[in-house]
Amino acid sequence: MAKLVSGFSKLTKIEKINWLTKTYFSDDKEVLELIKLYWNSDEDLQKLHDEFIENTITNFYLPFGVAPNFLINDRFYTIPMVIEESSVVAAASKAAKFWSKRGGFKATVLGTEKIGQIHFMYHGDCKKLEKFIEETQVKFYEATAPITQNMDKRGGGIHKIELRDKTEALKNYYQLHVTFETKDSMGANFINSCLEQIAATLKAAAAQYSAFTDEERKIDVVMSILSNYVPHCLVRAEVSCAIEDLKSSDIPNPQQFVDKFIQAVRIAEVEPYRAVTHNKGIMNGVDAVVLATGNDFRAVEAGVHAYASRCGEYTSLSHAKVEDGIFTFWIDLPLALGTVGGLTSLHPMVKIALKMLQNPNAQELMEIVAVAGLAQNFGALKSLTTTGIQQGHMKMHLMNILNQFKATDDERKKVVAHFEKNIVSHSAVVELLESLRK
Repeated sequence: MAKLVSGFSKLTKIEKINWLTKTYFSDDKEVLELIKLYWNSDEDLQKLHDEFIENTITNFYLPFGVAPNFLINDRFYTIPMVIEESSVVAAASKAAKFWSKRGGFKATVLGTEKIGQIHFMYHGDCKKLEKFIEETQVKFYEATAPITQNMDKRGGGIHKIELRDKTEALKNYYQLHVTFETKDSMGANFINSCLEQIAATLKAAAAQYSAFTDEERKIDVVMSILSNYVPHCLVRAEVSCAIEDLKSSDIPNPQQFVDKFIQAVRIAEVEPYRAVTHNKGIMNGVDAVVLATGNDFRAVEAGVHAYASRCGEYTSLSHAKVEDGIFTFWIDLPLALGTVGGLTSLHPMVKIALKMLQNPNAQELMEIVAVAGLAQNFGALKSLTTTGIQQGHMKMHLMNILNQFKATDDERKKVVAHFEKNIVSHSAVVELLESLRK
């Protein structure tokens, strides 16, 4: 029976595993063998992985796939994708090949601004606070100079520090809204270090500001933290071609396809229930590349979905139109990514992923990730408006079902052959396996 454990973090890895197996598993030998099976045989490499996070006991593997034939801004890429969901890599690859014959993807970075905030409470005259912040600006930059000097040399650093009055939303609440440029790094640690130094300078300067009353000098800093909402760190990806050029074996009537495709996008623009699933499909492509390149997919997810709600209602991230016979499909995504620092310089597979992408800088990676999201969305909408989403998805899922039931090579061949002409479902696969085994 589980109970409170003290000093767990101080135990060795084996001691942690022994405690877990004895506490939660009846067959602790089998569990221990499985946990060890996922260790890397290279001790140095395993030690590297162990130190990424706390209380590591083993590794949890996800497939690392590649999607070739992406023509982005007239340059071909093979895009690495880390994801566990069937059909994502296949759909992205298919969309990439489709558009490579129609001019490829175009991508443009629209902005690279990142935000950090110091949230504080101030009890006093707002006008005096405004004057104080204006007079103290130079001290903020001086105090952070040791932190920003290297970033400044690369053209980054702190671009703006402004006071924002939020007292209408919350009594006595103000913030310093700080704008950053972090070049090729995602910049979370850099931004947070700068913010904490500014916050300390804010408090110290306020305590000595002669125009303040004793109460006004007691500025209470609640927290200093970067924001994962980056609406001005934005990238656009798009595809376009003449409607008749869309004709292919699975698009026999391009005009009919375009009409239905645009309607599907517009439904996602006006219906939040559809928009969430629509955008989830986009993030299948985005997250897979973000993970493969060692970036923070949780931060990206949070920022992207906030952006989808920026007008007060959750809506589609992608859009489509026809003008003068030209079909255009595009997406705008807020993406704060890095190609230096963090896991990018530590994880061996991240290094391979970035090298595969021809060592992009942060802006180029933003373009690649946005394109992956758009390709995934195109593939999903194309299936939904033509054959239906399940036909391709379930055929890809077939292997997972066969693995679940430990199918032999002979059983696999027979099952795959059967479902070349029949609809795949979990129950149908199980039923066929049972009949074969009888």
